[in-house]
Amino acid sequence: MTVFDTPIDALSGGPADLARHRGKALLVVNVASRCGLTPQYAGLQKLAETYADRGLVVLGVPCNQFAGQEPGSAAEISEFCQVNYGVTFPLTEKVDVNGPNRHPLYAALVDTSDADGHTGDVRWNFEKFLVAPDGTVAARFAPSVEPAADELRIAIEKTLPA
Repeated sequence: MTVFDTPIDALSGGPADLARHRGKALLVVNVASRCGLTPQYAGLQKLAETYADRGLVVLGVPCNQFAGQEPGSAAEISEFCQVNYGVTFPLTEKVDVNGPNRHPLYAALVDTSDADGHTGDVRWNFEKFLVAPDGTVAARFAPSVEPAADELRIAIEKTLPA
């Protein structure tokens, strides 16, 4: 079983069907609308637009576990993302990324280490996981790594389908 086989619902309801992204690179990011890092939405949208034709899908996963910074309903989250950042990439249902109710998607991601060797619990909003086209986790990036950062862009380039 890979990340692409993990069931999760879309923010708008119904299955997100990650299997339809099999064969593409997937950038999974836990997102929040009331965080100091929230402006990263703009950079994530730019990544989604820049690399869509080359096989990258950005997947936003709302989470309210960090200082209650994603308290909104699905409709409120969707509207915030569209109005403020023009988000067109897919968003999932709001989930827990840590703790006893950690969503299985994050259970499949968190054992991967980032550049500092951090594994385990997600540290904050906007932590990024890059999934290869075969469903393996290729890289992990700290929340402070901006979407435009060279290290992220280089990893995406290496992970895009051939």
